[in-house]
Amino acid sequence: MKIKFKLATSLDIPGIVDLCNECFDENTSLDKATTIFNETIKDPNQVYLIGMVDNKIIAHTRIAIIKTIFDGMDTFAILNHVCVKPDYRGHHIATHMLEAVKTICKQKGCCAIKLWSRNFRVPAHECYKRFGFVADDATFFSLEIKKEEE
Repeated sequence: MKIKFKLATSLDIPGIVDLCNECFDENTSLDKATTIFNETIKDPNQVYLIGMVDNKIIAHTRIAIIKTIFDGMDTFAILNHVCVKPDYRGHHIATHMLEAVKTICKQKGCCAIKLWSRNFRVPAHECYKRFGFVADDATFFSLEIKKEEE
């Protein structure tokens, strides 16, 4: 199986949405995803990477490059929506995608790559550990901001 990794374009958004909706049991609309993609695509610190087999999107992640002003923290990357289509898992596609991510992050001057993953994604966690990621001694905190009613 020959997989090709490339930066996503607006033409790839339907395939990305379908893949992420399948992998994460989401219900993201194509309109919403297209709007956000178009708002962020010109930012060189927002990278959408896809993996393709036979012109079909079977892998995806989004890389956010964070530049800081603090010593010791420097520039780092955060990954989200790291996914491989279920039918293609077990072929080291995620590992190859993480290699491509690492190359991009080095080119962007990153000193570290971070990702967050839901607790139930145990097989994904094993992949990340095999690649060299370590679970930080940290907790991911969230604060929901409610939209004001109009």
